[in-house]
Amino acid sequence: MNSSLEIQNFKSKKSDFFELISYEKFRDTKNVRFFDISINKSNCRDLVIHNGPAISPPNDEELGNWAFYIHHNQEDNLLAISGGRTFFLVNFGWEYPFYKVRLESCGYILRIPRGTFHRSVSDNNGSIVLNQAIRDKGATIESEFKVINIKDNKKLLDCINNLKPKFKIFSVK
Repeated sequence: MNSSLEIQNFKSKKSDFFELISYEKFRDTKNVRFFDISINKSNCRDLVIHNGPAISPPNDEELGNWAFYIHHNQEDNLLAISGGRTFFLVNFGWEYPFYKVRLESCGYILRIPRGTFHRSVSDNNGSIVLNQAIRDKGATIESEFKVINIKDNKKLLDCINNLKPKFKIFSVK
């Protein structure tokens, strides 16, 4: 990891795109490294632990349909602390709406903008992800963590069934 902040921004003209943010190393001692992983304006921290090959949100139990979260009042800033996790992102405001993004432990921070459908799949041994979210005033767990089943959203269903996701792997090794 280099010692200066880098942001790789995949911008679309229509809607905010996801970003990959590297963080700053500020100290090394024998066998120990220190990093500043702060996200400006973050007002909420979630520690998300997947035990084993978990999927979040889980697939529909009846038919196995994919499900997604979408936050209208929250931006996620996700850092894999342990293990790896693959994210599927859909945003109809992007020039290409469907991406698959791979995060590996101690790699980049994935910024998911408001209004983006997203789901994640952990490695077989699980993963731990820190989310340094930015929640708007008035946002609640109930309003921001509604599960959307693709069978209930035709546009999302058509996107998943008809488009191949563009794949991005982001790690720092």
